[in-house]
Amino acid sequence: MNLLDYLPGVPNFPKPGILFRDISPLLANPAAFREAILQMEALAQQFDYSHILGIESRGFIFGSALAHQAHKGLALARKPNKLPLASHRESYGLEYGADSLEIQQSTLPAGARVLIVDDVLATGGTIIAASQLLKKAGYEVVGAITLLKIDGLDGDNLLSKKGILNKAVLTA
Repeated sequence: MNLLDYLPGVPNFPKPGILFRDISPLLANPAAFREAILQMEALAQQFDYSHILGIESRGFIFGSALAHQAHKGLALARKPNKLPLASHRESYGLEYGADSLEIQQSTLPAGARVLIVDDVLATGGTIIAASQLLKKAGYEVVGAITLLKIDGLDGDNLLSKKGILNKAVLTA
């Protein structure tokens, strides 16, 4: 099964010059979604982790399915002002703007070894922000997994310079 067949590109979304990868067809096909999670789990086995951090919002989907499959705990990196308790915040740049992520201070246990999960690695800004957020909160980041790496945007190199190992199921 070629999972890229289930991730069509949508040109000029959310702004001109961006090729957005739509995960909706993959999620709508049970066999494709299951295969994606199994392949992500195979990559995750290369890491020694206790918890997964899913990045809002599409990382929640893959992070929760992977956490269930791997029998690991799940934490959520949310957009600002979505969490009810005291939170840590980290701002970052995107290829089409800027944003912030937050994690509730009481979510993970002390000493948690966290694997970051998101749908797509583009420039690396979101994963770097998630890593900095986790480190600020006192957790160890063991690496990151994405379903798709966008070739040519140099996200892998930027993550590598920050000491973050990323594994991706697919490259496009």
